[in-house]
Amino acid sequence: MPIFRFVIQRLLQAILVTLAVTLFVAFAIRLTGDPAVMMAGDSSGVTEEDLARIREALGLNRPFFVQYFDFLKSLVTGDLGESFFRGSVRDLIAIAMPSTLLLAIASMAVSILISIPLGIHSALHKGGLSDQFIRVLSLVGLSFPNFWLGIMLVLLFSITFPIFPASGFDSWQSLILPATTIGIILTATNVRLVRTQMLETLSAQYVMVARAKGLSEWSVIYKHALRNAAISIVTFLGLQFGNLIGGLVIIELVFNWPGMGTLSVEAISQRDYPLLQATVSILAIMIVAVNLAVDLVYGLIDPRIRVA
Repeated sequence: MPIFRFVIQRLLQAILVTLAVTLFVAFAIRLTGDPAVMMAGDSSGVTEEDLARIREALGLNRPFFVQYFDFLKSLVTGDLGESFFRGSVRDLIAIAMPSTLLLAIASMAVSILISIPLGIHSALHKGGLSDQFIRVLSLVGLSFPNFWLGIMLVLLFSITFPIFPASGFDSWQSLILPATTIGIILTATNVRLVRTQMLETLSAQYVMVARAKGLSEWSVIYKHALRNAAISIVTFLGLQFGNLIGGLVIIELVFNWPGMGTLSVEAISQRDYPLLQATVSILAIMIVAVNLAVDLVYGLIDPRIRVA
């Protein structure tokens, strides 16, 4: 029963957060301007009656909450309606979503491959020259704006040395620069996390016992210390991945990446309510879902979380 109650509580919290986010998005996007004016084009010959007819055709003359509940119904059924300018919203999202997920997964992979070895090395050489060097690098990485780093990588590896494509998504080579940009930014945080968790684990009594038994240093570090430190690390990485999905907008714009962030920005510029509302809401739902999954898994593993 405690586990069941814990799961139900987290599910209810996730539903409330999702409803709050979608309601805020539905309200906020209507402050960006009137799509009827943009669809009318040259406003010099457009009358108020013309604008009223456009709003009626788009359903914008209905009360706000009627429009909002219709959107919730479409979100639940998966029929997201039509964009004002570009056809089926579901088809547009079906094209953009895999690109965003691919970039997020590749970025996390780059960060994990860099941060775990560096964090372990830094913890094993605490206070040494290499440890101080890694900590300084992580501080420098935290101070880099991601768009600036992306532009620098483009200048270096696409213009000065034309090795990788500068923008777009034509082949796997197009993934290298944007994934490396995000991966480096994430590594600046993750390497400090791995170092801190490893330092705590290496000082634990069971690690001392493992060394006293004569186990190899490799076995002590990777089979005992890292395995126990991985609980907190994996939890943080899961939450970070959820936030990353919704935070790729700037990088997608820098690299002209055909993902959800680029699609959202285009929808904003066109005052495309159905498309913008759907993209932002789906991104929010994905973030909530990932955070919920991490929360549930961590709560099931550690009973102290359920009690709290």
